[in-house]
Amino acid sequence: MSRRCFRSIPVLIAALAVLVFSAHAQPLHHAWSYKSLQWDAVPDLGSLDDVQWEKTGHLFTRLEKLAAGGYEIAQYDPEKDLARQVLVSSASLKPAGIADPIAAESYTWYPEQGKLLIFNNSKRVWRGRTRGDFWLYDTRARKLMQLGKGLPASSLQFAKVSPDGRQAAYVSGHNLYVEDLGSGTRRQLTTDGTDKIINGTFDWAYEEELFCRDGFRWSPDSKSIAYWHIDASHIRDYLMLNTTDSVYSYTIPVQYPKVGYDPSPAKIGVVDVATARTRWMDIPGDPVQHYLPRMDWAGNADELMVQQLNRKQDTCRLMLVNARTGAARTIYEESDSAWIELNYIWQYDRPGWDWINDGKELLWTTEKDGWKHVYRMDRDGKHERLITPGNYDVIDLPGIDRQNGWLYYYASPENATQQYLYRSKLNGKGKPAAVSPDARKGTHEYNMSPDGQYAVHSFSSHDIMPSDEFVRMKDGKSLFEPPSFELTDEQKQEFMRNPQSFFRVTTADGVTMDGWMIKPADFDSTKKYPVLFFVYGEPASATVVDKFAPNPWYQQLADRDYVIISVDGRGTPVPKGRRWRRAVFKQIGVLNVRDQAMAAREILKWPWVDSSRIAVWGWSGGGSSTQNLMFQYPDIYKTGMAVAGVSNLLYYDNIYEERYMGLLPEDLPYYKKGSSVNHVEGLKGNLLIIHGSGDDNVHYQNQEALINALVKAGKPFDMMEYPNRTHGIREGAGTTRHLYNLLTRYLLDHCPPGAR
Repeated sequence: MSRRCFRSIPVLIAALAVLVFSAHAQPLHHAWSYKSLQWDAVPDLGSLDDVQWEKTGHLFTRLEKLAAGGYEIAQYDPEKDLARQVLVSSASLKPAGIADPIAAESYTWYPEQGKLLIFNNSKRVWRGRTRGDFWLYDTRARKLMQLGKGLPASSLQFAKVSPDGRQAAYVSGHNLYVEDLGSGTRRQLTTDGTDKIINGTFDWAYEEELFCRDGFRWSPDSKSIAYWHIDASHIRDYLMLNTTDSVYSYTIPVQYPKVGYDPSPAKIGVVDVATARTRWMDIPGDPVQHYLPRMDWAGNADELMVQQLNRKQDTCRLMLVNARTGAARTIYEESDSAWIELNYIWQYDRPGWDWINDGKELLWTTEKDGWKHVYRMDRDGKHERLITPGNYDVIDLPGIDRQNGWLYYYASPENATQQYLYRSKLNGKGKPAAVSPDARKGTHEYNMSPDGQYAVHSFSSHDIMPSDEFVRMKDGKSLFEPPSFELTDEQKQEFMRNPQSFFRVTTADGVTMDGWMIKPADFDSTKKYPVLFFVYGEPASATVVDKFAPNPWYQQLADRDYVIISVDGRGTPVPKGRRWRRAVFKQIGVLNVRDQAMAAREILKWPWVDSSRIAVWGWSGGGSSTQNLMFQYPDIYKTGMAVAGVSNLLYYDNIYEERYMGLLPEDLPYYKKGSSVNHVEGLKGNLLIIHGSGDDNVHYQNQEALINALVKAGKPFDMMEYPNRTHGIREGAGTTRHLYNLLTRYLLDHCPPGAR
């Protein structure tokens, strides 16, 4: 149940590109000292990152490399002084006729059955490497077998052993299969899978915006499998054009429902593994006008719990569905005047629901009182009881101690840039109790055992390196702390020589925003400095987080006397309450951009800021914000660098944009007002736009539409296309170095460095 980087949603390249890839940026001209930084020079941040807990208790496993070569997968018992038991070594994982052992990329351990499921040879599917090969090792029989033998290589997805340990199920070619682990006999459970008919996994939009990947669930009695069926046959393909990988160009189709176009209909079936017969669940409503983002067995083999969102995503229903008859009944319904926030908490690590009281009750997270809080309610949706009262947001749930009646959750009532662990009684009585050490200000994360008894506690802040410890939750005692890694003086000089600090700024609109800045080490308040603003500004990510994330590129810019600043305005997913987050409803490209500009306007009043040298840059949503800031507030921003930005909101996918901007045709004016392509007349400064032509997320047509608008308006600008690169613009030798060289040169040329 690890919650690494919980607030920075992984799809957000804007933040990740800076932190991961900027180490290699080097300017190609300008005579100034610039050291080549290698990101792998940053020391290992700890040896407890790879802890994998068993499903229900507190034993854990790790994949450990051996000094002599190869690896072992070992199990540890916290109750017995972390006693270690080797489950398997790589020497035992050699397929017949092959000299080398399997190179495990990941694994799943089934302790009750004594079986290890090993994944390798992975291939990327949109965001994640979710296709590959699966191998099963029986630790009792000491037998190794390949699942799906005879199916295409690297084609299996989401293999899972049945609860009784006798079978395994997986997806290949958008069809579900089940395999008997004794005989090796394989049965195909669905037969209609194609590029457009998808069983057991999802299309592009469901994966990108609803965080759905693994699309099937074994029943507790191992007799049936519940699965999603996605019909993308009516979704139009966006055709990306590849002009460089062959003499003749060819198209790459992406099933991509744009704003105003219907999404893929989804339905849920329960297939009998013995007969391969599917019964479809009778989910009420038009399947084209709703989404089914969450489904799992409801604590037994007879019922499913299904979450349904309407097309506008402002109404959520929870349904109990009879798996044998398909009959569904709504047990809970909730609406919001803007949108219902997805429960990201469960999407990856716990795709089902958290049941308590022997399955008689479940936990539910809602913002209906103005704050994100956790409630418990009966399995019929009645008798709601608030567990986490107070004027603060529950950020995430790392674990539950059912035995002792504790709910553990993250919150930060006083500082939205930080994160601390709290606990409350599951019965809702008493006051929340802080668990994280109060003296350590920053971001605390807990990879907690499923029974809530133990955890790997990680801590860092913007100026303190991450440290890990293995703790017992009932008393907070540290049972094990791996060797700590301190930055050497040389590394401190390399990565932190120019200090980062946090601040708050209140705008003329009365909005108080958190921000950070990096100043030159020899900052002189009597001089004037150029400022580079880093922006994102949409509901998918926050940029101002008090966590260790040294940025070599920013350090190098600060060496040249730039000050780098980032602020989080309204609409960003920070723990400041529902009103803060919903303020951007139907106002993307307007209100979030105004907050950035109004914050900048206050910062321009600081005596050391050179108002003639103000630059802004961002990626993805930050690219969109950069374009709008340059067009709508040219009196503030003189230079802008927009990477992979959305220029026309109508060109983005329907799930994301319709959630925040409404439906067509009635809400079309909001889309037009928020699209930067409609504001190009305001451009006065220097603008660089950058895009990959193979971007399946923010399509290259956004770049071309903006080019046409700027040309029509007679506005000079600069642009760069990276052929066939995706949204992260990282593919191909030298790409990342080239991109950051380009950004550096443009900044130096148009927003000159140096204190004056």
